[in-house]
Amino acid sequence: MENINFCLTCGDKLEVREIGGENRKACPSCSFVHWGNYSIGVGACVVKDNKVLLVRRAQEPGKGYWTTPGGYIEQFEQIRGSIAREVWEETRVRAIVTKIIGLRDRPHAVHDVYITFEMEYIDGVPRPDGVEVDGAGFFSLEEMESMNVADLTVWQVNIALNGGDGGLEEDKKPIRESLAKYGLYRTK
Repeated sequence: MENINFCLTCGDKLEVREIGGENRKACPSCSFVHWGNYSIGVGACVVKDNKVLLVRRAQEPGKGYWTTPGGYIEQFEQIRGSIAREVWEETRVRAIVTKIIGLRDRPHAVHDVYITFEMEYIDGVPRPDGVEVDGAGFFSLEEMESMNVADLTVWQVNIALNGGDGGLEEDKKPIRESLAKYGLYRTK
């Protein structure tokens, strides 16, 4: 059971109770239930002239590996904004989301979900930020063969270059106006 012992709402000591068929830590004094630890990350496959934008990680996790630019979503930021921000921060390249092309689900101590986006290159010459990444550029499949490319990145690049026309596109005109404030994605 996770290493949380006190209620994040009122500070009371949590107890273990069965909720929804699972043992969960819950507060005996208020309605707080600790549902688990989750992380949502995003990665970008920005393709230009049949080359993919990659960065070399300067920090852990993955220090020294070439990966697609990416990071974590912010609490009050739509996912399409998160990935555009991450690409810009890490490389100074501007790109916009065209579709979702992959999803990795990795349950462990922190349940990690990673969403891969295909993005349209707009402008910019790749420059590493010098903090999170120490290398950046557009690379062909042939060039990547001699690089230390992370396994997940190989999978992402294969989808971006060979995956066909499928994927989830942003639904910019949902059937109800009340849904326009959300980031909605759907099949073509």
